Amino acid sequence: MVDTVTSLEIDELHTYWACQRAPGSAAPLPQDIQKTLLAGLRLNVLETLRYLNYEKPSYAQFEAWIRERNDGELTDASLDRLRRALAGERVGSEVGSLDHVEGLSKDDLAHWDEHGYVILRQAISAEAARNAEMAIYDHLGMNPDDSESWYRESLGHSIWVPLLRHPALVANRSAPRIHKAHAQLWGREDLWVTIDQGGLNPPEREDWPFPGPHLHWDATLAEPHCLELQGILYLADVEEDQGAFSCVPGMHRTLKQWLSTVPAGVSAQQHAHRTLTMKPIAAKRGDMIIWHHLLPHGSSPNRAQRPRVAQYMSLRPTRFAYADKWTS
Repeated sequence: MVDTVTSLEIDELHTYWACQRAPGSAAPLPQDIQKTLLAGLRLNVLETLRYLNYEKPSYAQFEAWIRERNDGELTDASLDRLRRALAGERVGSEVGSLDHVEGLSKDDLAHWDEHGYVILRQAISAEAARNAEMAIYDHLGMNPDDSESWYRESLGHSIWVPLLRHPALVANRSAPRIHKAHAQLWGREDLWVTIDQGGLNPPEREDWPFPGPHLHWDATLAEPHCLELQGILYLADVEEDQGAFSCVPGMHRTLKQWLSTVPAGVSAQQHAHRTLTMKPIAAKRGDMIIWHHLLPHGSSPNRAQRPRVAQYMSLRPTRFAYADKWTS
């Protein structure tokens, strides 16, 4: 009985737990529902899979872990919104009415259509960005004014910072302008923000070469080629040579044609590395770059004097089209 006791009252969560505990014991949830479920419960995908696979909890233990992860932040209202969305109801924005929130301009939307990325200027305030920037430095035990501290073992040879729930990062996920811009691009407001990590990309030096990620896709290249969005929030000013986010603009419109040119026996990723050139995207503190997930993208070597400090996040609707087959 302990494995079926529920306090969150979300049937899809029990199905998700059962499929991870004993693959094949139940029909897996559709990919979009899985992503909505985890985002609605403020869970990071990797931390959840690690917990389920290594700890192998009972269902009651899993629910208790979810509540502990959220430290009391799962309100009745947020859970009700999630239940209604999973039941097929059209729910509104998590942050309230977006009617009077300034989002992307006509020029921004035209840039998006042509290039597949857009810069949302002042997505959050400079103060909010600075607070999140300092949270990342503090988490790593670094001093923003001491360059030697930027290479401590706390970072490792990686630009990823597994800081998920600091209040400063949590606050940025509720920024109305971010929700508005994503609602404009998706054409709907029932969006769910991912619980993603931060990043710190320090200047390269002899004992710390740039580790990547280099040019890649996080998406399947199989058809149908569907819309999905990815995003990075700059927490400090970033110049083009400062480890900036980089992409191949416009590739979302020409991907199918380009794939037809990939030589037999060569993967699309290999061909992309040989033939495509990424463009680094500079932006200011508090700006957010949103890109179509079919754009090949990556970070870039930091050849400036200051680290690039960032927060990652994506917003998706409850249900969305996707390709089932994985091709890279």
